Order: sequence, then C-alpha cells, then structure tokens
Amino acid sequence: MSKDSARVGVLMGSDSDWEKINGVAKALDEFNVGYEIHVMSAHRTPDKVLEYAATAKSRGIQVIIAAAGGAAHLAGVVASHTTLPVIGIPVKTEMMGGLDSLLATVQMPGDVPVATVGTGSGGARNAGILAVQIMALSDPTLAEALEKFKLKLVDKIAAKDAAFQEKLNS
Repeated sequence: MSKDSARVGVLMGSDSDWEKINGVAKALDEFNVGYEIHVMSAHRTPDKVLEYAATAKSRGIQVIIAAAGGAAHLAGVVASHTTLPVIGIPVKTEMMGGLDSLLATVQMPGDVPVATVGTGSGGARNAGILAVQIMALSDPTLAEALEKFKLKLVDKIAAKDAAFQEKLNS
C-alpha cells in the first residue's frame, strides 16, 4: 500500500517477524486500508521509535500496530509517545512459544493502554481487523465493509457445517 494513503502504521522489532505477522497486511488489504510497515526496535532504535510514534498522527496514521517478540516492549514504548490507539502483536518465540512476548505486551501499567491480540497467525490477522473496527467508528464505508465481512463469516461456517453433515451422513 502507498505510504501516502497510510492510515495504519505497522512496526515490527525485526524483519524476521514479517513471516509471522504478514496476516495483518492481508487483513488490511481486504478492507482497502492503506498502511506502512517499518522495522524498528524499542531497545536498539529508541529515538526512531519515539519520533515515529510522536509524528504518526500528524502524518495521517490513525492506528499503530506494533509486533515484537521476547521482551516485546515495542508496543508499550510506542503507546507512551502517542495518543493513537496501539495494538500489540506478541510474536511467537522459540524460547517460550510466545508466552514471554504475550506477557510483555499485555502487562502494561495503568494509563498506557495497549490492545493485545494473541500470538500466532490468528493474532496478526485480528490486529488488522481490530484496526479496521477502530477506524470504522468514524468511517461509514469501513463500517459497511465490516458488516458484509461478518455476514460472509456466517455463510462460510454454514457451508462448512453443511459439507460436514453431508460427509457424516454418507
């Protein structure tokens, strides 16, 4: 998506995280929501993170999604430097399977909220959809697209149930 039309900022602590979180981009693409993606580290490039978070709103960003593993402080550091909603994606790690990342992302002190999704590919997809839901509060086009999305989910599961029932009965 073009940076000029970016409404969502996606940050990841390492470029190796992309394989684990690219579902966020796929979800945003489904709703035609522009985004930008950057690699930055709360620990290795703290000044860059601060500058990004502090200037995001003035550049048209409405929601920031931050993905990190292990100590996973990226979302919290971003949230401390902006009034925009921040969604944290805890990236799965080899050490604890993502539990370390989840706890680091979800255990924010009072007054510095970070909405946290689950680890794994479902979490990344949910981060994108949650960003769309937040923006849909003030965007009727996105709100309508979400309504259609929910209806498609109902149809999708009904079709799966029908196929399963047919399989059981044959």
